[in-house]
Amino acid sequence: MSVRKFLLPVSSTASAEAALQAGLLLARMWNAHLEVLYVQSDTREIAPFAGEGLSSALIEDMMTATEREGGARAQSLQELFRAATDHAAVPVGAAHRGADEPSASFTTLTGREEMLVAHKARLADLTIVPHPLAGEDVAAAEALHAVLFDSGRPVLLAPVAPPLHIGKRIAIAWNGTANAASALASAMAFIRQGDSVCVLSSEEYCRPGPSPEDVREYISHHGVEADIARFRSVDRNIGAGLLAAAGAFGADLMVMGAYSTASRLRQLILGGITRHVLENAEICVLMNR
Repeated sequence: MSVRKFLLPVSSTASAEAALQAGLLLARMWNAHLEVLYVQSDTREIAPFAGEGLSSALIEDMMTATEREGGARAQSLQELFRAATDHAAVPVGAAHRGADEPSASFTTLTGREEMLVAHKARLADLTIVPHPLAGEDVAAAEALHAVLFDSGRPVLLAPVAPPLHIGKRIAIAWNGTANAASALASAMAFIRQGDSVCVLSSEEYCRPGPSPEDVREYISHHGVEADIARFRSVDRNIGAGLLAAAGAFGADLMVMGAYSTASRLRQLILGGITRHVLENAEICVLMNR
C-alpha cells in the first residue's frame, strides 16, 4: 500500500506555512497529490446569528465585510501556495492517475469548515493539519478534531516549524488499544519505508491488549525490525514522558491513537495525553481513532 493523496486544510498564512512545506515534502516523497483546501464562511449561515435588533443594513454590511475578509484571506493563501509549490518544484494542477511525479492543487469551497474538511478527508489517504499553536490558529484545532471524529481517516499534525524530513525515524506510541492499532495500520506505509522504528511503551500508558513485543512481531512480517523503549511519565505527565521518549529516539514522526483513554470533552477540560501531545509536539504526529 502506498500513499497517493494528501489533504491540507488551511485557514491562515501564519499557520499554513510549515504545514504546506510538510505537505509538499510528503508529496515529493510519495509522488502523490496534495490538495490544499480553504473553506470560506457562508455569509447566509452567519446572518441568522448576527443578533436581534440589528438593522438589515447593518447585517448586510457585516456580511459584506465577512466576504471581503474571506476573499482577501483566500488570495493570500493562494499566493503562499504558489510560492511554496514553485520553490518545491511541484507541478500545480489536477493529479494524473498513476503519474510518477508529485502534484498539487488549491481548492476553495464555501460552507461550514469542519463539515467540509471531514467530508473531503474521507477520500484522502492522510489529512495534514497545521499545528494549532502555529499562528495561534483555532481553526486548525477544529479541523484536526473534525478529521479525527468525523472522517474515519488518519490525520497528521504538522510541526510548528517546517520539517527537514518526515518518516526516517518513526516512534510508535503503543498502549494496546484499538485506537493505537488503527493508527499503526494507517502508518504502515511510512513504517515500511522508515530507516529506524521504535515502539514506545509504559506501564502507566498501556491498557489491556497486545504488548509492544506483539507489535514488534507484527511489523516484522512487513520486513521491518523495531526496537522497544520503555518510558516513564515526566512530572506525573504521561504525555510529557511520551514526547521525551520520542525525542530521545530522535523521531521525526510519531504514531499514536487519539483520545483512547477518555472522552474528548473530558480530555479538553481536564487535560490528557492526546491534548498534551497536540499542544507540545515539535515533530509530525500521525493520529487515528
